[in-house]
Amino acid sequence: CMKLSRVILTLIPFVWSLGMVPFVNKSKPIVMGLPFLAFWEVAGIFVAFLCIGTLYHLDQQDKKK
Repeated sequence: CMKLSRVILTLIPFVWSLGMVPFVNKSKPIVMGLPFLAFWEVAGIFVAFLCIGTLYHLDQQDKKK
């Protein structure tokens, strides 16, 4: 179960930034002054940060065991 969660956390940023581009490649709507695709990629940076941070936390817990 832990290995599956690590794989999913690793894949989320990849799928967010590359896999979803055909679906979010729109210039409208404008979100926070950015075209939607640009907003999507900026949001992906924060999603990647959260996923990588969670992976780091899980690795630190494994080292303590």
